[in-house]
Amino acid sequence: MSEIRDFESLRRAMAENGEQPEGPARNTRAEQLLAEAEKLNIPLAVIEALGHQLKVYNYSSEKDKMFVPFARLLRLWDERPGDFDEYETHSLHWVFKWMSAGMLDQPHVPLASVEKWLGEMEHRYRLAGHSERAVRSSEFSVAAHVGDVPRAERAFAAWLAADRDAMADCHACELHGQGWWQAERDRDEEALRLWAPVLEGEYTCAHEPHTVLASSLVPLLRLGRVEEARAHHLRGFRLVRPMESMRGAYADHVEFCALTGNEARGLELLAERPAYFTDDGHPRSKLEFLSVVVLLMERLSGLGLGGQRVPGPAGREWTAAELAAHARGEVLALAARFDERNGTGHVSERARARMGRRPLVERLPLGVRAARPARAAVASPPPARQAQETQEVTEPGLDALLAEARRLSDTLQPNAVEAWAAAARAAERTEGAELDARDRAEIAEHEAIALGPEGAETFERAAELYAEAGDPGEALAAHARGAYVRALAGEDVEEALAAVAGPYDDVLALYAESGTQVRQAAGVLMARARILMRRVHAADGPVEETVLAEAEAAVRELLALVDGRTGDDVRLTARVAEGHAMLAELAVHSGNVEAGAELFARAAAEFTGAGLPWFAVEYEARLAGLAHHLGDMVEAERALRAALEHGGAYLEPVGRAQLHLQLAEVVGGRGQADEAAEHALEAAHWADEAGEGPTFGAWARHQLGGYLVRQGRWAEAAEVLESALADLRAETHGDGAVVQTQWWLGDCLSELGEHRDAAERRLQAAEIARHWPEQHDHATLAHLAAESLGHAGLHDEADHAYARAGELWHGLGNVHGLVRSLRARAWLALRTEDGTEGARALMTSAVEACADALEVADEEEARLRLVAELGHTHRQFGDLLARSAAEDADDDSIRDTLEEALSQVAEAVAVFVALDGDALHARTGAELAAGWLETDLGRPDRAAARARAVLRAYADAGHDEAEDDEDDGTVRGRRAEAEQLLQVAAEQTGE
Repeated sequence: MSEIRDFESLRRAMAENGEQPEGPARNTRAEQLLAEAEKLNIPLAVIEALGHQLKVYNYSSEKDKMFVPFARLLRLWDERPGDFDEYETHSLHWVFKWMSAGMLDQPHVPLASVEKWLGEMEHRYRLAGHSERAVRSSEFSVAAHVGDVPRAERAFAAWLAADRDAMADCHACELHGQGWWQAERDRDEEALRLWAPVLEGEYTCAHEPHTVLASSLVPLLRLGRVEEARAHHLRGFRLVRPMESMRGAYADHVEFCALTGNEARGLELLAERPAYFTDDGHPRSKLEFLSVVVLLMERLSGLGLGGQRVPGPAGREWTAAELAAHARGEVLALAARFDERNGTGHVSERARARMGRRPLVERLPLGVRAARPARAAVASPPPARQAQETQEVTEPGLDALLAEARRLSDTLQPNAVEAWAAAARAAERTEGAELDARDRAEIAEHEAIALGPEGAETFERAAELYAEAGDPGEALAAHARGAYVRALAGEDVEEALAAVAGPYDDVLALYAESGTQVRQAAGVLMARARILMRRVHAADGPVEETVLAEAEAAVRELLALVDGRTGDDVRLTARVAEGHAMLAELAVHSGNVEAGAELFARAAAEFTGAGLPWFAVEYEARLAGLAHHLGDMVEAERALRAALEHGGAYLEPVGRAQLHLQLAEVVGGRGQADEAAEHALEAAHWADEAGEGPTFGAWARHQLGGYLVRQGRWAEAAEVLESALADLRAETHGDGAVVQTQWWLGDCLSELGEHRDAAERRLQAAEIARHWPEQHDHATLAHLAAESLGHAGLHDEADHAYARAGELWHGLGNVHGLVRSLRARAWLALRTEDGTEGARALMTSAVEACADALEVADEEEARLRLVAELGHTHRQFGDLLARSAAEDADDDSIRDTLEEALSQVAEAVAVFVALDGDALHARTGAELAAGWLETDLGRPDRAAARARAVLRAYADAGHDEAEDDEDDGTVRGRRAEAEQLLQVAAEQTGE
């Protein structure tokens, strides 16, 4: 903490404190600085310290403290206005608006006092000659707060009609307020139109677009523009998170989570801000925050999660239901205080409406990690209540349930197993019900299907019942299925083959005697083929030819049996399709990938043609993989899209996630980063739903972040990549994925101006890449980290990082990287103790490195690139010397330095001329720089000659005045600068 010795040290300390994070620590420091200012016995020092204290209070959770320093400032103004300089005079009138809003936000301040203050503000603004625009804006806020719509509309119109002057809020803040009113009046489209310039970055300030992004969330959801809402949440929350004073905007983001099926993320947001539950310095934002806490907690309770532990006020543990009741009580009590002050019920009405909002989107994937809360199991009602409900709700009879189950199983519908289970339950509770052997056999068979690998014994029971029902063919098919599930359960495949041998021989004999039908015989042959395919799958390494041949023979025997006999029986059609899929797999194992792809496509088409698209999904996914292997990306994309479409609601979450991620990679590969991001987003969501968030979900988020980076959506990408890094592990995902994610995140943070954090990410990635055999990535990351350190003002650390990068570039033989690191260090040296001499030495080393490399370069393309690098180095050398000239002590040394700078820039021009048209813009840029140096040295004729050389160069290159190519802007800019240089040279000549 710096010592306050005089007014300047006080000002430096206040500036430093102003850069600190919002919160009590900054406020306490402001209080200390005021005490130090009073010791200086300088009236303006006290005035500035009071203004600083007022500002930090306003931008914190302790807004209620700002009335005292303002009252003191106002008294000082009334007593000794001459002690205020121009800036502090402006600031005093500016914060009148803060006082008006601050009083409104404190329910203990009477409304009459607020109105009186509004009148005082109007009077003082009029005396100072200010427009009434800020006054009418404050009046609008009062009227809107109490629910006086007619007055609010009048004040709103007067606000817009008044002239903008120095007291008006900035454009961004005004547009936020104007758009907020439109949204409040359910005019969402108009609100978003007003907010557009802020959202697009045309107008910004310390708290915008933060609040506009937050305020836009619900209007966007109401309009169905959910993708924009998601983007605004990810982008906006990143801005709001570090700013303690923005509890109201933070609440908007929690509300967004509650309204979009992102309850888990909402809980994470609450956990980040425990103080928001209790901070009383700004009651209005506390009311807003607790209102959305109620909304989120009651949403959880509605999902059966009222007993879940949730973040809440410190001092005890909370369940969702308990916190909902507590927060509702606080909200209604606070709202009642405001309404009592205001004499209306408006605040309570708004709070109740907000707490009672219903979800606007069932689920809106965000791409960030947050497992969706599991729905609590609903307890079964007591028997007496069950009986009552049974009487009240008419259920289908047993016969109807059996008929429906049989219809579903005969047509291979996905929920046939559940239907047979429902029929079995109905039979158990129907008094006197007696099922025949056939019904009991089908129930047992579907029970066995539900048991999966554990269903062998139940299949045997089903076989006995089929035999009892007089259907020997179906009994043999059930025996065969039992043998197959034994193989699935891990038993020896040879034992399963032995178990199926008897049913196989018997069913063929029975079929030959017309003792059973094709369906039953096909069931046995399919079970045998599946067992033989298990032997293929179980092979360790290349599959023996005999194993492949036996499996293929079994499949072809099945197809020969069914071929031409399917009729309208979808079960037989399904056997054919599965048989072709088996042949496809065998073809792939034999090395015939093309045939495998054709057969998988045929199988999928047969399933969909039979009205069984859900069975096609597995084979379309396999087809996509083979098409990708064959380089047929069009077919791969088609197959993946078909799999997602055909799977529909029957796809398991993890399967859906895998398909979406594969499709993202294919679509992204053809440059469609926007659509690829959508699929990666879906992949991340479904991976979370499947409980695979830390593994598959992290990979999907890694990919999603990369696609967002490709679109320049830096804030969204940063949120997603940070979320991915929390789960990415080198041992699970590979260290390459970790490095790439850190790399992308560093790029995002750099673009967002968060240079210190960007450097940290890049250094972390470089540390991992340091251990790789190939060191190019390590060198690049070290170089990028150095750039970030330099932008962050950490010049010594940046120089060290550039030096390390230079060593790596040198070791790789990469002259361009080495030269650029030396140039960067030279610019840094100007800001360090090394100064101009250190910078000159580093630039000289860069020039020498280029020259040395040129001497040994053989390839023409490599030589041209080195020549261009040499030209840029001479140009930067000249610019650096020109920059340093102003720091020299006397006119002679300045002139000598400028001459040296001109010499370097002239060398750059000569180098670029040698490259002919390939370096036209670089040449003209250097020529103009040399021209300006000529004017600095008092040589207007030479300056004019250089300007004319630029105009002539573009004319000779065929750039006429009407050109309209991608270089148009550069050409126009250079021509305009050349004309300006000619004018300056002419003026110098005239002097």
